[in-house]
Formats: sequence, C-alpha cells, structure tokens
Amino acid sequence: MYQILIVDDEMHVVERLAGTMDWESLGVETVHRAYSVQEALVLLQTTTIDILITDIQMPGMTGLELIATVREKWKRTKCILLSGYADFSYAQEAIHHGTADYLLKPVSEEQVRETVQRVLQQIQAEWEDIVSQQRIQHTLKENLPLLKGNLLNELLQGRRYGADTWKPRMRELSIPDFQDSPFAMIMVRMEEQFLHYDAHSLSLFEYAVSNIAEELFSPHYDLWHCKDSHDYLVFMLKCKTSSIQTEVQQHLERTSSELQKAVSTYLKGKISVLVSNWGQFPEDMTTLYNQALSLFRKRIGSEHNLFMTAADTKIHDEPYRTLQRLYELPTLTQLLEAGRWIDAREKLLAVFDELNNQWSQSQEYVLEVFFTVSAAFSYITHKNGKQLAELMGPDYYKLTEGLPFRSVGMLRDWSLRVLDQLKADMDKEVQDSRSLIVQRVQQFVDQHLSEDVSLQTIADHIYLHPVYLSKIYKLETNQNITDYVFQLRMEKAAYLLKNNQEKIYEIAEKLGYQRAHSFIHVFKKHYNMTPQEYRDIHTAGKL
Repeated sequence: MYQILIVDDEMHVVERLAGTMDWESLGVETVHRAYSVQEALVLLQTTTIDILITDIQMPGMTGLELIATVREKWKRTKCILLSGYADFSYAQEAIHHGTADYLLKPVSEEQVRETVQRVLQQIQAEWEDIVSQQRIQHTLKENLPLLKGNLLNELLQGRRYGADTWKPRMRELSIPDFQDSPFAMIMVRMEEQFLHYDAHSLSLFEYAVSNIAEELFSPHYDLWHCKDSHDYLVFMLKCKTSSIQTEVQQHLERTSSELQKAVSTYLKGKISVLVSNWGQFPEDMTTLYNQALSLFRKRIGSEHNLFMTAADTKIHDEPYRTLQRLYELPTLTQLLEAGRWIDAREKLLAVFDELNNQWSQSQEYVLEVFFTVSAAFSYITHKNGKQLAELMGPDYYKLTEGLPFRSVGMLRDWSLRVLDQLKADMDKEVQDSRSLIVQRVQQFVDQHLSEDVSLQTIADHIYLHPVYLSKIYKLETNQNITDYVFQLRMEKAAYLLKNNQEKIYEIAEKLGYQRAHSFIHVFKKHYNMTPQEYRDIHTAGKL
C-alpha cells in the first residue's frame, strides 16, 4: 500500500484532493496533508512517502526547492508538480529536478487520478526490477560469505531446521552437499597478538586466515566456515574422495598444522588449532561443536599457540550430557522477547519431552530447567516494568521454595501455566494501549476539528511516529485517521445544518475548511446534495 503527501498553502486544495478522491482504489493507504514546505519536510523525515504532490508558489521555500531537497534526501519519492502558472520555464526546471509529472491548476480529479496511477505504475515497475531474479542473484553473490557463515553458525548453535528448509538454503548459497556425509571440524582461536588490533583490522586478519585455510584444504576437502558466537573460526570439512579413514585423519591433522604455521609465517601472529573427531551431517554437528568448545575450555584454556586433536583425549568416549533443547537457538528468552508465544510453548514442550525421556530421575536436571525457565520469565516480566509476584499470584511462591518441583510433570504444568499468564497479560496490555491511542486520537480530533488535524499534528500530540499511529488506528478501527476526520466533519456539518441558522461559510470555518466552496464540494460529493439543499430538506418540517 502506498503513501501520498499533498502540499499546498491553500488548504482547500489539499482538502479537496485528499478528502474526496477514491484513493483506496489506487492502492493508496494514506494521504498525508501539509500546508507549507516546512511542514512537508518534517513529515518526510518521519514517513516513507511514495508520491509527493506539491504546489510551486508557497511562502518561504517554493515547491521546486522542496522537490530538489526530496531528490537529494529521498530519491525513491516521486514528485508531481501542481501549479497555476502556465509557464514553460517552471516545467523545464521541474524536469531538471526529476519531476515525474506536471499538472496545471485548476486540475480535475480525473487528471490527478490518471497521473497518480501512471506514477504508481512506474514505482511498481522499478520495484519489480529491484526484486528481479537478476538483482537478487547479484546481491546474493555479494553477500554470499556472510550468508553461508550465518547458516553454519545457526546450525552449530543448535537451531533446528527441517531438511526441506536447510537443504534448499544450502543449494541456494552454493554450499557443498554435506548430507549424510562424514565430516570433521577445525576450530581456530586468534591469539593475543591479533587481539591488539581494532575490530576492522581483526576482521581482515580473520578473512586472511580463512583464505589460507581455503588454499590449503580445498584440493582435498569441501569447506564451509564461519565465525561463531565465541569468536572462534570454525571450519567444517568433508573429504572429496572415499579415502581410508586413517589416511584422511592423518592428512587433516598435517594440513591443520600447516595452517597454524602459515598464519605464523605470513600474518605474523599465533593461533591455537583444534581438530575434532568425525561425525555424520547433520545429526552430529552440535555434539562435535560442543565437544570442541569443551576441549578448548578444559585442555587449551589460556595457553597460546597450541595444536591438538580430539583423538588425543578421551572426551569422545564420555557422553556429552546436557539438555540440548533448553539451550539451542532460539532460546526461550529470545522467543518471549519477540512475542512468539506459540513457538515459546513448543520450545517448552520439547524441553520437557527431552527431560522426561532422558533425565526424569535426576533432580539436578529438573532444577536446571526450573532455574533457566524461571530466569526467562523473570527477565521478560521485569523488562516490561512488572513484578512476577503481581503477575503470577500463588505460582510466584514456587520460585522461593528451594526445590519446588519433585517431578517433571509438575514443573511442566507450572511452566505452561505461567507462560499463559504472561501471554494474557501482554495481550491485555497491548489491547489497552491501542484502545487508549484510538481514544486520544478521536478526542484530539473532536476538540480541534476547526484547526490542523493532519496525521503529523495528531502524532506529535500523542508522541508517536505517524506511520505507527496510522497502522495502529487502522488495526483497531478498520478505518484510516483521515477517513475518521472526514466522517466526523460530515456528521457535524449535517448536525449544524439541521440545528442552527449559521451561514454556510461559518459552518465551513468551524469544520476546518478555509473556503466555503471547498466545503460545499466535499459535502455534495458525500451527501449527493449541497449544504443548502440538505438544510432545506431537514428544516422544512420545522417551519
């Protein structure tokens, strides 16, 4: 849906064009009004305007100067010049500033409609070109390394994708097919010398390390790498040939050692390198990654320039006993922050299924889930300016009872119940907040109907962004604010015409119309009769 801004110091021109045309049929969501260049510039800074329709001659800055500013700051906004001056020099200057079209006053609604429709078609064609397959492929190629790394990082962190999701993404990003293949990981930590550099310089060194790794490994391995959340460089490798496993392992270790030496020789810095065991993609990814992290933490620690393999330790013989679903991405806290209540519920159910199936007899794991879930609930509640005690009632006191739950089932029921309470409270707060916004908008319009009741003015009064205000009002009332203003003006006009003897121009002024003929025009279009005809019909029986 499109946004249009009409700018003219003659209020009746703005009101006639904004209030009487069937903009919705053109796909226009909101028509903004401005009565000076200064007011238009304020609105342009806060709202994405698709088409600007502006007069030329206005106090202060001219429409041509406004268009020049728009071309400099908001290049995608199309401009239509509206003027009563049939002077070719204006048209020349307008063309120089890249104006989409030029209309002479007095202009008919049909002319405006045809012009706007033509410009909207131009906008549509431009966006179709932007999102065309060729542009997408070009952009994808430019950002390919980052996108590849992001996907690998998400998989390492435990984000669960169905095969029908990550397989197409891997193909799209030209990532080698690791499916059901043996793979190993190499984890690299940049050491102290590199860490003295600023972030930009460090990223260049990391890029250089990745290039060296590509050069060394790519003849024999398919490679996929990223920088993880702990600032390690992680390389996933799959052998290109079906060689004997022991020979592959020896070659992998030797080449990894060469990587460490090359970085020292050519980049003048030290790295620590860890070679993982082999696993199967994708099911072993998180396990091997967490094992590698554990080895770095337990075996390498704060020492520098070390090289080791997982085969050197017995850690691969030890079960990696942790609650996978509790910590994999997205976390419960992230889901609560995003308001993804259905996903948060599914996350909890998955956590409790894992807990029940594997560690239901361990009070330690039950307690771990309790603390983690409680922390997430506490965090989101406090972030929303509330206290858990007032929100949870009797359930709150479970948090203060040492070991509050003796079974997985009891903890599960409590967690889901509190989640529902959180959602209900958030929903009520959102609904109350939106209802209050609608109430304040309507109250302001009612009290200032004869003054400036543009979207920007109302937004400034309520201290909300005009785009946000417009969308919230439409969601709650199924009506645009400008439609409400027009409807209220027409209703008040009908009431005043029926119940007092004020002149037509006096009623027009009360309703915010600077010129009586503008009021007469919109009233006739709305009621299919002039204000005087309406008054005559509804007061005839009172005489």
